[in-house]
Amino acid sequence: MSVFDDIHERALARKGGAAALRALLPQVAKLQTLREIPDDRYLSVLTQYIFKAGFVWRVIDNKWPGFEAAFQGFVPLYWQQVSPEVLEALSRDERIVRNMQKIRTVPENARMIVEASQQHEGFGHFLAQWPSSDQAGLLKWLQKHGSRLGGATPQYFLRSMGWDGFVLSRDVAAVLKRERLMDAAPSSQKGLKQAQEAFNRWHEETGLPYSHLSRILACSVDD
Repeated sequence: MSVFDDIHERALARKGGAAALRALLPQVAKLQTLREIPDDRYLSVLTQYIFKAGFVWRVIDNKWPGFEAAFQGFVPLYWQQVSPEVLEALSRDERIVRNMQKIRTVPENARMIVEASQQHEGFGHFLAQWPSSDQAGLLKWLQKHGSRLGGATPQYFLRSMGWDGFVLSRDVAAVLKRERLMDAAPSSQKGLKQAQEAFNRWHEETGLPYSHLSRILACSVDD
């Protein structure tokens, strides 16, 4: 039995069988679907996960309609050049979580999205052309060109949009370390490279999407 086969069996046993585990697997978008998502939705979801970092997720989810209204739909072309006065007003807007550091990420990430969109005819086209076998490279690109895009935040963003990739949650990292496939911090370049190598190998062995492999690892850990 291979390493992943053993992990898979653990997940099946803990979640109650194949059907129950299958219901927990994330949806993977077709490449054309990624291309068709408007740039404003990418900025919106990216901002949502930035605000969720270190915060209670359900609070952000419940307030998100207020965020959409306050940020006027997250149109990147507008937010890339917004005035400081607009940002100051948002820091007093009770419809959102008034964290000025996170508010300031919106124009910075809007510029990142606009620049990539102009080069690739849409930010979704940019994501669609980046292979899952080099997710570590994409995460490095996002961290370099965006704001507050380190750690797991961009991984959850990509997963939410349907881009096929792993999430190095605490449980996933624990499994990789238990199997001696990762001996570095999940947020480090070394840790990301080690995780990428493991997921690339399992993808070749099983043909499963990266996001499914990642979720199966998470489901193999005792609650």
